[in-house]
Formats: sequence, C-alpha cells, structure tokens
Amino acid sequence: MHVSNTLPEWRERRRALAGCTIGFVPTMGALHRGHASLVERCRCDNDVVVVSVFINPTQFNDAGDLARYPRTTESDLALLQELGTDEVLVPSVTDLYPAGYRFKVTADSLTNTMEGAFRPGFFEGVMTVVMKLLNLVRADRAYFGEKDFQQLRIVREMTAEFFIATEIVACPTVREESGLALSSRNTRLSPASREKAALLFRALAATFTADEARSLLEDRGFAVDYIEEHWGRRLAAVFLDGVRLIDNVPLPTREDHRASLS
Repeated sequence: MHVSNTLPEWRERRRALAGCTIGFVPTMGALHRGHASLVERCRCDNDVVVVSVFINPTQFNDAGDLARYPRTTESDLALLQELGTDEVLVPSVTDLYPAGYRFKVTADSLTNTMEGAFRPGFFEGVMTVVMKLLNLVRADRAYFGEKDFQQLRIVREMTAEFFIATEIVACPTVREESGLALSSRNTRLSPASREKAALLFRALAATFTADEARSLLEDRGFAVDYIEEHWGRRLAAVFLDGVRLIDNVPLPTREDHRASLS
C-alpha cells in the first residue's frame, strides 16, 4: 500500500496506473466496518483500490462539530492495509483548497430539503470536494454507502450532469446487531445511548407512517430534525444526547408495521 500525502505525489502515482481498472472510496477517516464493506466491494470489482482520507471542512456549518470529528489516521491506515488497499490519498486542506473556498458546486431542489435544510452549505461542501476528488482520481467506479442516501442521490446526479465518467456504485448500509447504522459519530455515544440509538432503525422500519415514527422517537427522548419519505425510502435525522444520527430504510409495508418495537 502506498500513501500519497501531496497532490504531486499522487499525480505521479496515478500516471503509473494507466490501463488498470480503478475503484475509489472517498472517506473522512474514522473508519469502521461500514467503510470496510465499501473497500471490500471495490477490491472485488477493480484492479486497483484507491481510498482518500480527508476531513472536508467546507461541509461543516458548525466549527465545534468539525473540531469534535474523530481523527484516527494511524488506525485508519492499518485497517486499509489489512483490507488490501493499493493507494491512499491523504491530502491537506491547502492541497484541495489552494485558493480557499472560492469556487463551489451548487444545486437546486435536491439540496433544499432534509440534510440541506438543517445543515446550510453542507451539500455545497460535499459536492465540491467530491468533484475535486473524482477529477484527481479519475476512477472507473466510486463507492458510496446508502446510509447517506440523499448524499448518494446528489452525487450520482451531479456526476451525470457534469459528464463525469466515474460510475457511482451504491452499497448497503452496514448495521450493528442491534440495527444501529454504523457511523463515525457512534463513538461519541455512551454505552447506554448507543443501545438506545438502535430504536431509530426500528422506528423507521416498523411504524406505518412517518408521523408514527416521529411520535415514537420523541416519546423516547430523541430530538427529531426530520422524518421524510422520498425515492421509496424513509429518511430521518435525530439527536440523542447531543449526537446527531441519520438513517434511512425502504418504505415499510403493513407487515413491517406489525413487527414488535419492544
């Protein structure tokens, strides 16, 4: 595994990959089994696996949230080595924003709801950094998890709109045995809160309406930003003990509604 810490170093590495199929997994580090599943899928599909580790400041509208984001580069690299990653790109902020945040990618209706409504500027930051990384890596395929379903939709439509040749591959959400979706933010939950957080998945999957899911979660002490239904999915963002969690599930059926929530 080779780690490129600068863009000139990466560009030299990229030239040597001509003729290979390249898969790309963009991450913000703090890697877990969810990220590992993306890398494993990428390894199956491509000659070369490229992973980026970059905490993108432009997608944070809360400086405190950015400061609290876990930074675990040493353990991240060890996991990527174990997974058989070929190339890791670890750029600096000045690498990706050499002139600051002068140019950004924006969109209309897709970014005005849910995460876009509650995190102003978030999707502009995401789209901008993903565009930069896709242009740098020039992969055949890039892998994104379905946990961030709205983000997945936006990235897929952005790449089509700008004629970027990279295929965007969706991968299923990886969950703990309790049903809690794996997330880097889960490390900020206490053991008791982590157990309680699993109710988010069960509420989304087993209640018949979004309003029922909201009522159940609020009754159990969750602060709900939104629960909405789009693209055949039910999507939600909640706070539990100061930690913001997101999840989504396929729209439940009446059979799901009968499932136990105990």
